[in-house]
Amino acid sequence: MKTVLKYFAVIGFTFTLLGCGAYSFTGISLPPETSTFQVNYFQNYAGSNPGSTVEPGLERDFTIALQDLILNQTSLDLVTSNGDLVFEGEITEFRISPTTSTSNNTAAQNRLTMSVNVRYFNKLDEESNFERRFSFYYDYPAASLLTQVKDEALTEIFERITQDIVNKAMANW
Repeated sequence: MKTVLKYFAVIGFTFTLLGCGAYSFTGISLPPETSTFQVNYFQNYAGSNPGSTVEPGLERDFTIALQDLILNQTSLDLVTSNGDLVFEGEITEFRISPTTSTSNNTAAQNRLTMSVNVRYFNKLDEESNFERRFSFYYDYPAASLLTQVKDEALTEIFERITQDIVNKAMANW
């Protein structure tokens, strides 16, 4: 009896492992013939949007953040041209605005908002191509300067926007 139970336990465990083999914890599912991606440099056009400011180096940092996320969540190789998947676009908004006020009509909290227009091209499945705007924000106390919270703010904003881009492109969320 114990031998039979051990036998079924081993078989059950084997099927469980095999069943998880095709599952991706990131939700990314790409055809097996997809092997490369490219992320073209995201230009920073935020300064041409009224109310937005230009943050030096933002375009470089965002481009690298998107490349790093795709490298970390997929087995795709990064190329500089002729990628199976191509991401391109521009930063269209980088704005600080008050979100809450005090009884003295001064800001109690500020919001840093960043928006990115993304064009995605899949050479192996052109029906999945898209152009879309992605945006996220970071709230911080008005008593703090942006320079004091910038690293933390950009980390959080980049994580959210890049994950939303990858989800839309590769998990079709």
